[in-house]
Amino acid sequence: MSRVYNFSAGPAVLPEEVLEEAKADMLDYKGCGMSVMEMSHRSKMFDDIIKTAEADIRKLMGIPDNYKVLFLQGGASQQFAAVPMNLMKNKVADYIITGQWAKKAYQEAKLFGDARAIASSEDKTYSYIPDCSDLPISEDADYVYICENNTIYGTKYHKLPNTKGKDLVADLSSCFLSEPVNVSDYAVLYGGVQKNVGPAGLVIDIIREDLITDDVLPGTPTMLKWKTQADKDSLYNTPNCWAIYICGLVFKWLLNNGGLEAMKAKNEEKAAVLYDFLDSSKLFKGTVEKDSRSIMNVPFITGNDELDAKFVAESKAAGLENLKGHRTVGGMRASIYNAMPKAGVEKLVEFMADFEKKNA
Repeated sequence: MSRVYNFSAGPAVLPEEVLEEAKADMLDYKGCGMSVMEMSHRSKMFDDIIKTAEADIRKLMGIPDNYKVLFLQGGASQQFAAVPMNLMKNKVADYIITGQWAKKAYQEAKLFGDARAIASSEDKTYSYIPDCSDLPISEDADYVYICENNTIYGTKYHKLPNTKGKDLVADLSSCFLSEPVNVSDYAVLYGGVQKNVGPAGLVIDIIREDLITDDVLPGTPTMLKWKTQADKDSLYNTPNCWAIYICGLVFKWLLNNGGLEAMKAKNEEKAAVLYDFLDSSKLFKGTVEKDSRSIMNVPFITGNDELDAKFVAESKAAGLENLKGHRTVGGMRASIYNAMPKAGVEKLVEFMADFEKKNA
């Protein structure tokens, strides 16, 4: 069976070269006689894997020496609790609510202190990013929190909020490694890897070292203390070895293909193909305000639920998988992450144009 074009929001498409390399290594990794899934996380072989992965992501992102890189389990959602547990010294934090994941992080933080929603786009179903140039930042806030790319709603911050000197914490899950970022603009940034980097079950945290201390909220579980993980270089307990290995292959793939500047250019080119069609279509329309559009997740609708369902069914039959929108919003969504080739987006647009002719 030939591979489909997979537009899933996550777990998502991975580079074919990476999958081929993992396939070749599956039974016998580099002549050691076993799979990465079988080897000890304390072995020299795996030590090389995790150290090379860290060195490569540092190179890719230009991560400063005073930031720690952690490969953790629990996904991004576990960081919704870990962030306030590790950072809420004053028991106050400001949250900007731009979608379901930011809202869940905000609700989780309320369990630990005074989490304040200082801006929101819920009034228009999260179809835009609020103006963040002059926010009512709390004087005693420990940090300001954002979800930078909103997977469900297809919005993206194209300029970071003015935090008025407060530390910025950001969930970058669905735009992680899709473009360059200035790591120093953040106190903490993290991403679940299953959208753009690797298989589910791993979150990568990049944390400024002065924030990694024993001064955490009382009752913080040992495993959720960043210091526990940092002191042991992500090896306090058995990590997700396989996911770290695959991420390492993806980092190499990115480096070999021009790095994050080149990836940004490719991603913008792909997104333009789809957005240009949506802007000219008489049947389909995008659901996001133009200046807030994501180049990773593109939601769209016909305006008719039955027609949407017909489109999803027929696109699947045409080898275009996972175009159904998130269950909370309906419609369609194309996630066009790093590993989605431009040809896949062109095939989607060709199918949409044909569908429009037959159903307009």
